[in-house]
Amino acid sequence: MYPFKRNAIFSGVLAALAFAGSAHAQNTLEEVVVTATKRAVSLDDFSGGANVLSADALGPGGIENVRDMHVAVPNMSIGDQFGFARVFIRGIGMTSIDIGGEGAVAFLQDGAIIPRPAAQLAGMFDLEQVEVLRGPQGTLYGRGATAGAINLVTVKPGEELGGFANFTAGNYGLTTFEGAVDLPATPELGIRLATKIEKRDGYGDNLFTGAEIDDRDAQAYRATFAYKPEADWDATLSLQYYEEDDNNFGFHYFGPSEGSAGGAPYAVLFLGADTVFDVGGSLYDIYSDQEAINQREGYAGTLTLNFDLSEALSLRSITSLQGMDRFLRDDLDSTAENLFGRNDYVEESDSFSQEFVFNYSGEGYDILAGVMYLEEELYGNVLVPLENSCIVLAPDLCGTPTGDVINSGRYEQNGDVDITAYGAFAEVTYPVTDTFTVIAGLRYNYEERDGTGFFRFDAAAIDINTDKSADWDDITPRLTLEYRGNSDSLLYATYTQAFKSGVINTGSLSDPLDPETVDAFEVGYKWSREDGTLSWALAGFYYDYQDLQISFVDATSTVTTINAAEAENYGLELELNASVGNGVSVDFFATYLSAEYKEFFNGDYANGFAIADLSGNTLPNAPEYTAKLGINYETQLGTGDLRLRGEAYYQDDVFFTEWNREDAYQEGYSLLNASVDYAFAGGNWMVSLWGRNLSDEEVISNNIITAPLYNSVRVGSMLPPRTYGATVMYQF
Repeated sequence: MYPFKRNAIFSGVLAALAFAGSAHAQNTLEEVVVTATKRAVSLDDFSGGANVLSADALGPGGIENVRDMHVAVPNMSIGDQFGFARVFIRGIGMTSIDIGGEGAVAFLQDGAIIPRPAAQLAGMFDLEQVEVLRGPQGTLYGRGATAGAINLVTVKPGEELGGFANFTAGNYGLTTFEGAVDLPATPELGIRLATKIEKRDGYGDNLFTGAEIDDRDAQAYRATFAYKPEADWDATLSLQYYEEDDNNFGFHYFGPSEGSAGGAPYAVLFLGADTVFDVGGSLYDIYSDQEAINQREGYAGTLTLNFDLSEALSLRSITSLQGMDRFLRDDLDSTAENLFGRNDYVEESDSFSQEFVFNYSGEGYDILAGVMYLEEELYGNVLVPLENSCIVLAPDLCGTPTGDVINSGRYEQNGDVDITAYGAFAEVTYPVTDTFTVIAGLRYNYEERDGTGFFRFDAAAIDINTDKSADWDDITPRLTLEYRGNSDSLLYATYTQAFKSGVINTGSLSDPLDPETVDAFEVGYKWSREDGTLSWALAGFYYDYQDLQISFVDATSTVTTINAAEAENYGLELELNASVGNGVSVDFFATYLSAEYKEFFNGDYANGFAIADLSGNTLPNAPEYTAKLGINYETQLGTGDLRLRGEAYYQDDVFFTEWNREDAYQEGYSLLNASVDYAFAGGNWMVSLWGRNLSDEEVISNNIITAPLYNSVRVGSMLPPRTYGATVMYQF
């Protein structure tokens, strides 16, 4: 939107860091291996868009959670909502706001699927790397990978006693400890214990109560056991626990929408209440009689077995048990008045998954095949007590017995959903010639959901049973053509289908949703210099998307989820990594994306919920342009090593709803990040000074239009303001 501003930012970072000194003569870019493909593949040899975030990029001052990843991954954007990050890749992501909704990105830890979006932030510590596959992964992952896949790879036990301890202190009272220790028990058995404990003050305050908002109080623990006998098999068992108890993920008031009669929350209109702006607050503050409460805990146990059945055939088994309980409270009326705004959000999940993956290397061809099974018991309860609601619904009855009955009502979605899913896939890689290879795959998917519960909304005189069940199946093929003119280049073309599971939301009036499906075409070219100092990749894609699952609040103030008709996405992605000598290296990406509804009709909150034609509107969280430039400088200083990094990221305008109105919109913004690392002689100690969002941009990460019951005002979430700190790292 403002190209001169973008260019100035990138040029400024480049000029600030591109200085010369007594630097190393030349850096070599290391080969990166990705395992999310269900076999170890070099990143340069993978036929598709992919990124691997190394351990050096993770942690304080870098990427600490999924929300931070959009700065490092092309065509990724993030929308926070109800305590979890909704990940969008190439314009496709999670648009449901109901419990039971599924993400469009398969999220895994060590290859084990994490089914609940709210549980996908727990494992971001003691990681070897994070792998991101951009684009549909219908053959490999099936039911929930229409946008891509993210795999967290944890560090496994070492063969010798050792470990690390990191201590971080920063602004907003940040204190973090992250550490791990390897404990070899026997020559065959290794144990690794890891933990992360994080505390931080709030980015804002509840100006009515004086409590902090969007603070952080979390801890996580992991024990990993690796058994490697002198045999053709090995086993790894990972046990993990985490908990959070803070005032994070609060709803921030952004003002009226185009559908707000009188331009304010109803508490303001009927009671003369104040909003956060009336009392001098900022976008990071709230002004509410209800504290934002975030409480969650969870566990995960994953057993991985590897068998070498022969020189050509191997088998991997991944078994996982997971559970999560969480409670979230926010204030939908956005004022200090106790006016039917308290929103209690409960989610409980217990799941079991099993996957077997076979790899066979034959003479002239390879076969990758597998089967998977998942079952999950999901409970959800959304409760909004309608206290003092008669002042809006029937003001003449306030203070009478009838008014008391109205005030004692509630909005409640309460129910269970039992989920069963299984699938089977096979993929053959066949080199036709020394330079031309064909990859063909097919997957069968089956999903069954059985929901029981009730929906009650006293203001609309609704109290009904919501029992329903449905099942779906689908076959998703893949065909990839690869051409390698030499060992340094790869030209590929891929056609694939993917499917996102159908949905039954807990205690919802909505009918079972059909699955989302996508037909995806991608062509790309990758090239790397033989000496490892330069690599670049260019990819173009086209998606034909069907039956998108869209949630919105209708004219009766009821959350409704439907299948939108069709969407069309296409775009380009350019990536570059270069070592330019004298200790300087550069990483860069730039993307273009067009993501539009081809056919979609829905009620418009700004026009009394009259049906409007949304064809041609942009999909939510789909920026037309994104770009990132990172520059590293490494040199020897004294007896140690110094590393400087500067990073500039730009994201174009985004809409947060399908109506594409300016009341749910974030204009293009830039983020500047930087760090200075010094490793002392001997390699045991390192100190890092870091800063993120150094220009202190105020960025809305999600913006929803509330129900007519709250006068359709705007609430949502914010990206963090400027943060900075220091980390001391000790490795032994």
